[in-house]
Amino acid sequence: MHEHRPLLGIGLMLAAVMCFAALDATSKHLSQTFSVPLLVWARYLFHFLLMLIFLGPRLGLGLVRTRRPVANVFRAIMLTGVTGFAMAAFRTMPLAETTALLFVTPLIVALLAGPVLGERVGTVRWLAVLAGFCGMLLIARPGGELSTTGVLWTLAAAACYTAYQLQTRQLAATENTWTMLFYTALVGTVLMTLALPLFWDGPAPTWSQIALICTLGLYGGSGHYLLIRAFRYARASTLSPFLYAQLVWAMLLGWLVYGHWPDHTSLIGMTIIASSSLLMAAWERRRR
Repeated sequence: MHEHRPLLGIGLMLAAVMCFAALDATSKHLSQTFSVPLLVWARYLFHFLLMLIFLGPRLGLGLVRTRRPVANVFRAIMLTGVTGFAMAAFRTMPLAETTALLFVTPLIVALLAGPVLGERVGTVRWLAVLAGFCGMLLIARPGGELSTTGVLWTLAAAACYTAYQLQTRQLAATENTWTMLFYTALVGTVLMTLALPLFWDGPAPTWSQIALICTLGLYGGSGHYLLIRAFRYARASTLSPFLYAQLVWAMLLGWLVYGHWPDHTSLIGMTIIASSSLLMAAWERRRR
């Protein structure tokens, strides 16, 4: 039984996206010294250990019990791809612009929901998607300051994130939330551990760097936990606009930590992407 406390849900949502922005900012800093696959491995390993410690004694085998194991594994692989590609992008790209480009994902999901999920796309969705892509072009414009390689990494992350969200929507009706969350940690840990010999090189981390690396799993696991708790207290239609607070956090962290502030054209592109997504969410809510 979920208790309806929208203000608490909004507060938890804002804390969740702050954790995700902190994860991105920390990974950007660490990726200047360590390989991205190593950071991805650490992010999922500590997330996995946190779930085992705090949920394992209570849920036991319920963490892995599922009707659709293949679909859960595929979904987890896609999220691992999101993490790796996004970290690679953050290595050379500013936080705010990269985050904004990743936020075209809800628009792509809305477009693909027709052929994949059998949902009606409609004129409003098409217009929102078109506006969102115009915003993306303003950010990743030819001749701009952004790295072409970084933009390509970001688009790869967005593609994986689209597949992840579509799979999540298909699984949400039948699968336990904690099980889905555990599979993302388990599969990410197994995949990156198997690949560990391929990228275990570079300098040995200091104790302070080890502590920072550990926070990747803490930020990721805490963010997902807070996200789940938020949806226990407020409806998705209430919370979805506050997902875009992550863009605000990314801008602030990019400015405070890295001294970067987006130029006017990029700010216009970010506004268009966020506005088109919010418009589409409001239209969906009104239609329902």
